[in-house]
Amino acid sequence: MGFKGKERRIHKVFVTRNTEYHVRRDTCVAVKDRRSGEWLRSHLALRNKVHGGIRFARNGGIVPNAGAPRVGESLFFHAAGRDLVTSPILSVERPERTIVARYGG
Repeated sequence: MGFKGKERRIHKVFVTRNTEYHVRRDTCVAVKDRRSGEWLRSHLALRNKVHGGIRFARNGGIVPNAGAPRVGESLFFHAAGRDLVTSPILSVERPERTIVARYGG
């Protein structure tokens, strides 16, 4: 039985096929390449807000979710006048404390 109360975690990791998006509240604070394990310091998502999730319908349409992105949806960032849509989310995880400590201010 899962937790039924209000979600209080402020740090989440959205895992996609190739990338991990580390998010504090709604802002991307770190991006990691899953293959190499390297942190990507110039990724478009960095310091930009997650605006929700997008699911692609079978008929080619787009189904937006302005709430918290869920597994199966793609993250949607509006970054510096450019939109970024990720591959579908495979899992939403909680980052290790040692990693959160390295995010910085």
